[in-house]
Amino acid sequence: FGEVIPWARVRQRGREKLKDPGRSLSRAVSIFYISAFCLLFLRDFQWQALALAVAVPLAGAFTTGFLPRLFPVDKLLLSLTNFLCALGLLVLYDTNPTYAYHQSIYYFVGLAAMVVCIYLIRVGRSFRLLVWPMMLLSLVLLVLPLFIGKETYGAKNWFYVGGISVQPSEIVKLTLIIVISRFMADRRLIPWLGFSVACLGVLMLQADLGTALLYYGVALMLYFASSGNPVLMLCGIGGGVGAALLGYQKFAHVKKRVAIWLDPWSDYDNAGYQLIQSLMAIASGGVLGVGLGLGSPTTIPVYHTDFIFSAIGEELGMLGCLAVLLLLAAIIVRCLMVARKARNTTESYVCVGVAAVLIFQTISNVGMCLFVLPVIGLTLPFFSYGGSSIVTLFAAMGMVSSVQSHSLPDWLR
Repeated sequence: FGEVIPWARVRQRGREKLKDPGRSLSRAVSIFYISAFCLLFLRDFQWQALALAVAVPLAGAFTTGFLPRLFPVDKLLLSLTNFLCALGLLVLYDTNPTYAYHQSIYYFVGLAAMVVCIYLIRVGRSFRLLVWPMMLLSLVLLVLPLFIGKETYGAKNWFYVGGISVQPSEIVKLTLIIVISRFMADRRLIPWLGFSVACLGVLMLQADLGTALLYYGVALMLYFASSGNPVLMLCGIGGGVGAALLGYQKFAHVKKRVAIWLDPWSDYDNAGYQLIQSLMAIASGGVLGVGLGLGSPTTIPVYHTDFIFSAIGEELGMLGCLAVLLLLAAIIVRCLMVARKARNTTESYVCVGVAAVLIFQTISNVGMCLFVLPVIGLTLPFFSYGGSSIVTLFAAMGMVSSVQSHSLPDWLR
């Protein structure tokens, strides 16, 4: 009888490995990624393609193979995240290898930030000791662009450190989620509301209306998750519409963006050029796309950031766009599933907040690429070029993954 129990455990572990979707997805991602970059190497014979073909799959293997030996993590969530980021690197490399090289560095930094956040959740789940210092540091960081920042496309929300651009509002998104989650769990209105209003006020001073609307939407969704009151939710939406109208009246660059959105052909060679090229790129891609390396996405002025979804549409077609949206939807659903199984209210709200960020950014970015919404400068999660964005997103995935590991029964940890 004593020999039967160890053999049963071995068989049980074998069945768990076979049922592990994260492991299978990680292997499929590695095979796809290596094959794609080897083909790109055969096209251009540039060493960067081979370097990325080796480095990125190794990083993915680290997150789904080696990292679980150190911390309990959500392999499926991290595999989906790696797949999206790898696909984004592939599209960036196809259009501009320099962007892909820089983005891969941000990807590795993001993995480090993810590990830190996994440990942060494990050590201080309730954030009782961390929340007040985080609020102070975040407000200081958010205010810095007003004094040392550089205005870009009408908004003064960047500053440079050693030649590297930093967007504090991307980093402070995590603090906003943590602060609101912590105080909502304690039913304390004033601290999280005051912090949210302060952040929104600074963003309005920076003329960053897109990020302000994102912050407002995340706070509103978390409040609805906490209260479940649809009347207050509708009132909040009305307040958001009013704030957007106020921003439209106050900022000249917002008025210009809305005017071009309504009639891009009125200034085709200048302000409307970007929107029209975006539509033409998606239309030329059709259902299956023209193929990687065969399109002309670089005709879109900011194809690598705000309009990378249009580049995907041209080269991978409607099916490629649908695959991207389904992968993003899978990550969002996974975050909400983890929120339902979280062991305490704070962690549950953190997962809802991360899902809210992904929802608002995806809808806003895809909407402006498809000419449904005006351009507000929000990036497509895990795809758009940018260090602050990709590092923040990986840190958020680390928090959700850590919450998932704590939600498991003790015998599965």
